[in-house]
Amino acid sequence: MNNPTRLQIVIAVLTSLIFFAQGVLAVPPGKENIFPLQPQHCHSSSLVELPNGDLLVCWFQGSGERTADDVQILGARKKTGASEWSEVFPMADTPGFPDCNPILFLDGNQRLHLVWITVLANSWEHSLLKTRMCDSTGYQGDGPPHWQWQDVILLNPGETFPAKVEQGFGLLPNTDEAWAEYAPKYSDMIIEAARDPIKYQTGWMPRIHPAILPSGRILIPLYSDGFNLCLMAISDDQGETWKPSDPLVGVGPIQPTVVRRSDGSLVAFMRDSGDPPNRVLSGVSRDDGISWSPILDTDIPNPGSSLEAVVLSSGDWILVLNDTEQGRHRLSMMLSRDEGKTWSVKKVLEESTEGGDSFAYPSVIQARDGMIHLTYSFSGSTGKSIRHMTLSPDWIQAP
Repeated sequence: MNNPTRLQIVIAVLTSLIFFAQGVLAVPPGKENIFPLQPQHCHSSSLVELPNGDLLVCWFQGSGERTADDVQILGARKKTGASEWSEVFPMADTPGFPDCNPILFLDGNQRLHLVWITVLANSWEHSLLKTRMCDSTGYQGDGPPHWQWQDVILLNPGETFPAKVEQGFGLLPNTDEAWAEYAPKYSDMIIEAARDPIKYQTGWMPRIHPAILPSGRILIPLYSDGFNLCLMAISDDQGETWKPSDPLVGVGPIQPTVVRRSDGSLVAFMRDSGDPPNRVLSGVSRDDGISWSPILDTDIPNPGSSLEAVVLSSGDWILVLNDTEQGRHRLSMMLSRDEGKTWSVKKVLEESTEGGDSFAYPSVIQARDGMIHLTYSFSGSTGKSIRHMTLSPDWIQAP
């Protein structure tokens, strides 16, 4: 074999340096189960990075979901520099009631908040929104946070709620074309339910991290399985008090995730629980989350599964979701360089055969060191866990 020429050697070295400068592009994301595979249902995780660099995650776990009274909120911690997660510990448990859908976040004063629901009458529609909080002295160290305050978040959309729901449906394309002539219209049923204060004052559930605006305003995205609509819980005093936004009205939008454009407008992406085609739904707010445009289909597939969008430090957006029309057997990350107008890159994070392993309900953050972390529900033939994945922002752009 001929020896390589000097030019070939130089080209090889330069190519290596380019890949090195761009980061570990060829290295696949690292992933791990937070706890060993086991038979119980474990789902809907939420991840936060604490000020000291620790990762704290929570999820709900038990023998089912809303109909299983043993369901509680559990958590685990990964200390800075540690190679493994801690033992699982309790985060919230209301004896005799299911506790579900937890989210974690830090407010502008670096206080840690846990928001979740306690399900009454084993019905999502009767869920009670609850919150716990502690300052840094409560979450430093090992194990679970030591909560210093707890309350119920009560939201009253008020007597104008049915009119706003009706107005929202009026701005949509025809939503009742597929209904039988003698069947009650979908929109009419929702509007009628919206007149009942018991229904519109309960059943609002979290799923995704809040959006925290430059003003300090906190927007917790909420949804109702009873109405198949969304609204935002809004706080302008670091979570001391809350008020509801106007409803986000569409055909089956739930579990919203909110990101902010450079012009200050907000974009919400939502899971599709409506009729085919199964697509991610989206709407826009231009008044810091108070009112929203009609919620309409995008061209992004969604099988009726939760998703999360994050604005990276570079200004790029990422969207992590099941990008299928049926099934949760593929989890992907999409990249937008134009604030969600187009999604130019897609990378598959996990994939199985349809009907096989399931990877769903991502919770996504970018840590202070620039790395992207996500946790998500894993379910397979050998058991279930919450899985953690770490990747570099450069990886998604690698060939």
